[in-house]
Amino acid sequence: MQAVAQRKKTPVTLLAVSIGLALQAQAMVALAQDVPEPPVAAPTATADTPADATELDVITVTGYRASLVKALDLKRDAVGSVDAIVAEDIAEFPDQNIAESLQRIPGIAITRESGEGRNISVRGLSGEFTRVRINGMEAIASTGGEGGPNRGRDFDYNVFASELFNSVVVQKTAQAKFDEGSLGALVDLNTGAPFGYEHGTTLLLSGQGQYSDISDEFAPRGAALFAYKDPGDRWGVSFSAAFSDDTSYEMGQNTVRWQRPPVNQAQERFGFRSVRGVNCFDNQADPGCQDMVNNFGARIPRYGEIKVERERIGLTGSLEFRPSVDTKIKLDALYSKLDAARGEIWGEVLFRGNEHLMDVTDYVVDAETGTIDRLEVDNAWVRNESFEKAWTTEFKQYTFDLSHTFNDAFSGHLLAGTASSELDFPYEITFMYDDRDYDGFVYDYTNDEYPLIAFNGADVTDPANFQMAEFRDRPSNTRHTFDNLAADVTWNFSADYWMDAGVSYRKFNFETWGGIRDSTACAAGLVECTEGVYGVPATDGPSTVYHFGDRVGDGSTTSWVIPDLWGWADQIDLRNRPMREDTGNVRSVEERDTGVFVQLNGSTLLADRDFRFNAGVRYVRTEQESSGYNSGVFVTVERPAYSDVLPSFNVAWDLTPELVWRASAAKVMTRPGIGSLTPGGSVDSFNYRVTFQNPYLDPTRAKAFDTSLEWYFAPEAILSAAFFYKDIDSRPISSQREGTYASTGLPLSLLVPTSPAAENPEARLWEINSVINGPGGKLHGLELAFQMPLALIAPDMPVVRNMGLIGNYTYVDSDADYTISGEVVTERLFGLSKNSYNFTVFYENERFDARLSGAYRSDYLTGTSGTGNRFEGYGDTFNLDASMGYKVNDNFSITLEALNLTDDYQDRWTDIDARRRYEWDHTGRVYKLGFRYRF
Repeated sequence: MQAVAQRKKTPVTLLAVSIGLALQAQAMVALAQDVPEPPVAAPTATADTPADATELDVITVTGYRASLVKALDLKRDAVGSVDAIVAEDIAEFPDQNIAESLQRIPGIAITRESGEGRNISVRGLSGEFTRVRINGMEAIASTGGEGGPNRGRDFDYNVFASELFNSVVVQKTAQAKFDEGSLGALVDLNTGAPFGYEHGTTLLLSGQGQYSDISDEFAPRGAALFAYKDPGDRWGVSFSAAFSDDTSYEMGQNTVRWQRPPVNQAQERFGFRSVRGVNCFDNQADPGCQDMVNNFGARIPRYGEIKVERERIGLTGSLEFRPSVDTKIKLDALYSKLDAARGEIWGEVLFRGNEHLMDVTDYVVDAETGTIDRLEVDNAWVRNESFEKAWTTEFKQYTFDLSHTFNDAFSGHLLAGTASSELDFPYEITFMYDDRDYDGFVYDYTNDEYPLIAFNGADVTDPANFQMAEFRDRPSNTRHTFDNLAADVTWNFSADYWMDAGVSYRKFNFETWGGIRDSTACAAGLVECTEGVYGVPATDGPSTVYHFGDRVGDGSTTSWVIPDLWGWADQIDLRNRPMREDTGNVRSVEERDTGVFVQLNGSTLLADRDFRFNAGVRYVRTEQESSGYNSGVFVTVERPAYSDVLPSFNVAWDLTPELVWRASAAKVMTRPGIGSLTPGGSVDSFNYRVTFQNPYLDPTRAKAFDTSLEWYFAPEAILSAAFFYKDIDSRPISSQREGTYASTGLPLSLLVPTSPAAENPEARLWEINSVINGPGGKLHGLELAFQMPLALIAPDMPVVRNMGLIGNYTYVDSDADYTISGEVVTERLFGLSKNSYNFTVFYENERFDARLSGAYRSDYLTGTSGTGNRFEGYGDTFNLDASMGYKVNDNFSITLEALNLTDDYQDRWTDIDARRRYEWDHTGRVYKLGFRYRF
């Protein structure tokens, strides 16, 4: 047996990493040609520009401040509600991926996984309500993580490095010409365009070395950009590449939720076998036995670590050709590959379903929350678990974009493209060491951040006390493909008014497959099981001793023996063992969307002030066909086509030269989650839970209203307030009830042989979840934003005049109905944080720049939970990041960044009333030292 430390250290110097991998694409000197260049000096004083403007007006605007000006100009010139990040705003923020860049935009909050941003929420609506386009074409990027594969419409932003994009535009209000499918926002991600760069050759390189204070390791990150623009403005080409390879550790504790110990009269089980020496089945009315079944105990109390390794590669290519001043052709290609692995190590007690074997020697109950805070147990089922899964996400997209001006009145545009996102899990392996009669276990969650979890009996570092009782392997594959064809024309029938009209066809395919190679050691024939023999005796060979190196509750056990995954996999020849299909996850959907729109646009004067508007209507027809297993039979369901008519209206009116009022109204829709549209159901026989999909789900439909007032009170400055309201007419909702397994109609073959339910499926009632067409709800909120160079306050102070402040705050609330155990419960929407804000303080001069950025979101719900709890979710989060850069000369600069300076902990809870904490862990701080070089 080999004793191993908590983590492996890599002897690589930061300097070697920074210089050796110099390949970071910084498309930071230009934006795609449709975004205006920032002013380099203030305009001459006019009637709309105060003659007594400060000296700030003649400051040359470059670098990060220039990118802010670009974004502000784009927002001001838009008709609807628009926010943007452009050029250096992405390239120089201290961000790991594009999701973390998006959190700087008002109204956007992100969810993090293992220290990185993964999904976004816009104005309280989770990512499933937001559509994403890359270079004008809708896309879905899915990857894996804590919750398994993404089989929905939510976009996983961590597939891409932020360096691949040089502008992000977020449209928060609908227009007829925009693709339907969004209640929250339409997010446009744009890669660099050759005509956005300077004439001739542009070459940019950068590299970084990344250090984490938990992993104590260095990791490389880098990329490159090449662009050439023909001096004659006839053609241009650009390429970029981004690479990163990093490892993060998530350290902490987890209970895998809380539950009341199950009562099973048929099997003569009554919660725990005994409490303080009283046999609970023979003495069910005993106060101690009643305390155990009426209050909530930890299901699987444990300390451990989660190790996530990520290697990300991204490539972009673009060719622009302009054979004449009237014709523009653009070809774009994007490729991204994310190779990742997630390993978990836990030392735990498996109370879940095994309480009837255990004897409680002492306990403490919190009467206010109904939580068993402290529990001392003999005959405990100790389990030391080692787990690893690996996945690869490959994303590919190719688009052809053609625009042509026929004459002064007519122009046309054609977009064609195809995209695919494939997520492959070649393995998901777990091995377990069990000791099923352990005396002397205790947990104490009085301090539920750092609880006491102690094994005070036999030595849990000695393999001789354990048996390898169970193993699992669950490979899977999920593939999304998307084909798009859209054409539109513009008719300029007067100087102030024009009409847009177009058609579109989109075809979306979703396929997923899963396999199961799970077994107990007994069922696999690895050992002949008798009384007290339930697995293969553990030995020193395929075992290691793990040492938990993070903070724990006083007296907790911090070392335990774990199975060596690959040692055991080789010993039992795991990969050649028989595998059966996970029929609940063998399914597919084909969706075909046909759309037509017409939109009237105007830009004129109203009361001698600029007045802009658009009004239009979009018609869309949706056809869906889905396949999956229903009661063991593979079936295909072709649902009747449905259609939506989606009118929209946006207006922007310059009330004064500095004050802009906007208003919008629209009907909007979001199609149901793609993974919920298949027939049949999936079974979680470890937690006695069945989940049914529904191929007849209708979209979420709503009426959306938005109004804002924006005060551009100085150059580079804004103070704005926006109010938004959504009246959701209908939406798919989760429905939950209890029933027998037989009542579901599902075959017994779906039960995992190693699960508690496999022995006797009717031993207890099951939690049966389904998704049905349900009522809607209301959502409303307020969004405040502020941006200002501090030179407005102290123009004569050299330091202050180079500083600036950006900040925003969003409040949002909603009412939505959920059906839990036959009762309708009103709560907010999942993923909605009532309060969120972010801010950035920056300094920039000709040589040096620095920024400090903070992002906060309040708690939010993630699901209806189970095991007797109502709802579960995450506590509030606050992340603080910083960056600095020094420009050595016109071509070379060095950078230093620090992420998660607050070392924010992930706080996960179950039950909205009791808030029982069931996860508390952190990923530590990250520091990056790098360089940028422009040839």
